[in-house]
Amino acid sequence: MDEKEPLISIIVPVYNVEDYIEECLESLVKQTYKNLEIILIDDCSNDGTYQKIIKWADKDSRIVYRQLEKNSGAAVSRNVAIGLSNGRF
Repeated sequence: MDEKEPLISIIVPVYNVEDYIEECLESLVKQTYKNLEIILIDDCSNDGTYQKIIKWADKDSRIVYRQLEKNSGAAVSRNVAIGLSNGRF
């Protein structure tokens, strides 16, 4: 990886996406551009979303996962992710 490539932050708010999150993460980690962080903010899912995300996060250090303390909606999730992001873009 070229050290001069800027870090890109990808923000993914999630809520009860157990059936789709693995396909999403697979697509993101397979990008040809590698200098990125994938920030997933879980808005208090009550399905198996957490377990699937943790499995992926254990395999790829670019994945950052946080769970909100209470269900707050997509806008709050995105704002929390922006606060955690380190990317230039």
